[in-house]
Amino acid sequence: MGDSFCVALIPAYEPDNLLLDLLHDLRVAGIKAVVVDDGSGPDFAGIFKQACELATVLSYEQNQGKGHALKFGLNYINEHIQGRYVVVTLDADGQHRVEDAERVCDAAQRQPGTLVLGSRKQGNGSPLRSRLGNFVTRKVYSLSTGHTVYDTQTGLRAFDAQLLPFLLQVPGERYEYEMNVLLAAVREGINIEEVTISTIYLEDNCRSHFSAVRDSWRVFKEILKFSAISLISCCVDYLAYILLLMISGNQLAFANISARFISAGLNFSLNRKYIFKSEGRLWQSAFQYFLLASFILLSNTLVLSMLVNYGVNEYFAKLITEIMFFSMSWLVQRFIIFRKKRPMGSCIIN
Repeated sequence: MGDSFCVALIPAYEPDNLLLDLLHDLRVAGIKAVVVDDGSGPDFAGIFKQACELATVLSYEQNQGKGHALKFGLNYINEHIQGRYVVVTLDADGQHRVEDAERVCDAAQRQPGTLVLGSRKQGNGSPLRSRLGNFVTRKVYSLSTGHTVYDTQTGLRAFDAQLLPFLLQVPGERYEYEMNVLLAAVREGINIEEVTISTIYLEDNCRSHFSAVRDSWRVFKEILKFSAISLISCCVDYLAYILLLMISGNQLAFANISARFISAGLNFSLNRKYIFKSEGRLWQSAFQYFLLASFILLSNTLVLSMLVNYGVNEYFAKLITEIMFFSMSWLVQRFIIFRKKRPMGSCIIN
């Protein structure tokens, strides 16, 4: 890795001796390790006492979640580790090999500013819930960002110090943090690269603290919130369209345009406040949103009129056009109108 070195960051909650085995292998490989005890409690004090002989161990009393532990460790690395380095995050349950950690570190060292993922290929030997979870999150991520990442749930990730300011400001305290990082990386134009690694699931992955219901909800919540607000706006738009169509005597363009003005104002306000949490200037965001809404409205009206002229029922035609323009609206708002500014920070700590 040239003149740079690798720092392993391991969030640990109620670990067993597999953590000690991992730390021993990291030391043999010459990789510094930082372990974050995520409120494991006194029953696990012995494990962490032994870990102190092999790594720097950080701890706090109450369990805060994997995202919190990762950011806690990243903040420590940012403030205390000097020199030119690459950070690699690993899980504490023995699912990541040191050889794979070295490979993703090498890739991150060769490509500064890139988020490198250790990508596991799912096969028949993988637990069903892991295969299903990866498939669903992969498809949802691709739909919401327009980018494809095969293994969205991997905990083996490497990056250089240039990305630390970005990673520290990504929201999320538990398992949703890692998905939020991938969503935010696309929004900020950060390159994501995948390196194929070994697929290891010990004891059918029963050691994982991931809750299929609770933590999956956290992962999908942001996308679902956007969809819920879009659904509300769509319902307002559709109801207003029907009412105005009846009042105006089937004046298609008037009803569609007027209904869109009503729903667009609602959609802009809700998205700005609850979804994208934009801190940009209101008038700048409003102007950009107005341009987007105007373009979509014009295109929407043209498509709607074309469908009706071809004999499609005017109410069904409205539903078709709304579905067609939903994804385009999401992508433009996510990556242009409500794009969050990337914080400035030093690329290398000297």
